Amino acid sequence: MTRQLSRELHGNTTEIVIQTFADRILVLVTQLGKVGNLIQATLPDTIPLLPAATTQDSDEPNTPAFPEPPAAIQLTPLLGNAPSEHLQTLHLLYASQIATLVWTAGLSNPLEVSRKPIIIGIALRKSDSADNGGLTEKERSVFAGVMAMVQELLGAVPE
Repeated sequence: MTRQLSRELHGNTTEIVIQTFADRILVLVTQLGKVGNLIQATLPDTIPLLPAATTQDSDEPNTPAFPEPPAAIQLTPLLGNAPSEHLQTLHLLYASQIATLVWTAGLSNPLEVSRKPIIIGIALRKSDSADNGGLTEKERSVFAGVMAMVQELLGAVPE
């Protein structure tokens, strides 16, 4: 089953496609119209998954609560590379959060939670910020928007 969604985030058309295969799930996030950096996320079946936190962060009251990626998540770069260390870190953040959202989407019935590997393709426009190691407000906003889009698509994708 394939689902896709396109939305404007900070002046950039952002497209997300989720394609379910028998052995894995492919999630593509692009603002450039291409696949971009491919990262595989895996998680051992023995690691518990927790639903999204229901309390808001008092420092970020307008940011939605997402489930925290498990520490045991394994991220493997498959193809491509981000143009900077900052973007590489950002891509890994996207991959771990998207994979966690996909895995926790089935928590309403914990016996049917899929632990398929998730392949995440990320192609985002470069930020205009200095590479100081922190996230800019624009990067935070785009991240929250992408995660909201993924959650919306997951609500429509049967496991």
